[in-house]
Amino acid sequence: MTTQRTTTGGGGGENPGGRPSSRQQGTDRRVPRRLILALVPALALLGARAWLVEPFTVSSDSMEPTIAQGSVVLMYKPAASGTVGRGVVVAFTNPEDGHVAIKRVIAVAGQSVAIRDAELFVDGLHVDEPFVDHSRIDATYFGPVTVPAGSIFVLGDNRGVSIDSRDYGAVPLTAVQGTLLTGRT
Repeated sequence: MTTQRTTTGGGGGENPGGRPSSRQQGTDRRVPRRLILALVPALALLGARAWLVEPFTVSSDSMEPTIAQGSVVLMYKPAASGTVGRGVVVAFTNPEDGHVAIKRVIAVAGQSVAIRDAELFVDGLHVDEPFVDHSRIDATYFGPVTVPAGSIFVLGDNRGVSIDSRDYGAVPLTAVQGTLLTGRT
């Protein structure tokens, strides 16, 4: 003759030894695992924003037509600690007001910069700039100036309205916060 054991409550109660059933133990383990699975991506995103990329909204029209006012762009932060080359669009602390500004790197330390009748010259050589509307800035002259060590010379693509290195001088590399993942040529 065989004896059958019965349980009450549909299997959700305790077993005869007074310990929680394996089903209850599994439920207890899943809550922390779910929490961890939710927190890991959130922490990864926060870390990426803090150390890798950061979105911000462009508040000026100085980079039009390359980057329109009101656009959301991504700044790549590790580039701030590396070498920044000509043609790259950078985000930096504006020396005039302390806000983040974005401009294109035109020249680096040791290079000379001049603008003659709206045309850019670096180290005496003409620089082709298809992103600049030269007809809007006819008769513009500047320089020549030499970029000091540890600095970059930046200009906005919309030269007629941009406040840039022609106004506040070269930007120290220590002020660069990163490069933009958009707006490169």
